[in-house]
Amino acid sequence: MTAFIACRGRRPRPFPVLGWPTVALAFALAGVELPTAALGAESVPQSSVRESVTVHVDQAKLLKLPERTSTLVIGNPLIADAVVQPGGIVVVTAKSYGATNLVALDRTGTALAEYPIQVVGPSDAVVVVYRGIERESYSCTPTCERRITVGDSPVSLTANLQALGVYNAAAGGGEKR
Repeated sequence: MTAFIACRGRRPRPFPVLGWPTVALAFALAGVELPTAALGAESVPQSSVRESVTVHVDQAKLLKLPERTSTLVIGNPLIADAVVQPGGIVVVTAKSYGATNLVALDRTGTALAEYPIQVVGPSDAVVVVYRGIERESYSCTPTCERRITVGDSPVSLTANLQALGVYNAAAGGGEKR
């Protein structure tokens, strides 16, 4: 272990100010490790980062939470959402493409687990049609039907959402009570 003095315009040299007895003591103590309790530091828990969770867009995945979980934090709720169910189960729903994380905390705010979440494209057969800069998506399982997909052109997306709203209203899902 050598300490250097930064000197402007001159070459740095070993720290000579302390004298040889002090430098010898510093070298002797450099090899001695103090216990962490003596340093006042707490032991660092093992990493709480779990294996990455991959969820397909428009789908959900179930995860088992660690014991004592009282709070869930989603890094970016525009990419994924999480809802806690009885029995320590959480339902992770993919909303948009990208990566985020889910952190499980106990009552004291200690992180119990962190789950990296990767939202990927749909798992079924999707056909994307481009007309100039306009984009439209179709789900082709087994026949091709229009699909509401993030990234489609506003014209296509609006038409699909309006058609879905009319369908839901006709099925009784649009009634106000």
